[in-house]
Amino acid sequence: MRCPYCGSLDTQVKDSRPTEDTTAIRRRRICPDCNRRFTTFERVQLREITVVKNSGRRVPFEREKLERSVDIALRKRPFNADQREALVSRIVRRLEGEGEEIASSAIGEIVMDELKAVDTVAYVRFASVYRNFREARDFEQALAELAEDDTRTP
Repeated sequence: MRCPYCGSLDTQVKDSRPTEDTTAIRRRRICPDCNRRFTTFERVQLREITVVKNSGRRVPFEREKLERSVDIALRKRPFNADQREALVSRIVRRLEGEGEEIASSAIGEIVMDELKAVDTVAYVRFASVYRNFREARDFEQALAELAEDDTRTP
């Protein structure tokens, strides 16, 4: 594993343990050249997913892009790294269950569905970007949908 700080190829694993949801192995590593520590995750990939963009273009699915989007939605929310990792893993498992090709719009809906279940603030943040909110009325609509869902839940 290449050191993200100095680029050395000789890094050592200091600690390995499963994540909370046991879908990945978390490895703490150290670089003997620069003595800096970093964490890597090892996980099973069931299949290669291709994302079909709105333009019709096909691109490989990038878990890192999903992680960045979820990180932005969860910024300053009470979520630790393991909880975020479990959320992203749940989303990826759902995507893998959809097949080898999935529309980008379907990915957005799955992410919103998962965020809605765990944190409504993160859900509204993600929805505001995904649905391209332009006015305060757009936020009001999203909040009204949340309130409507709460009244339907027993």
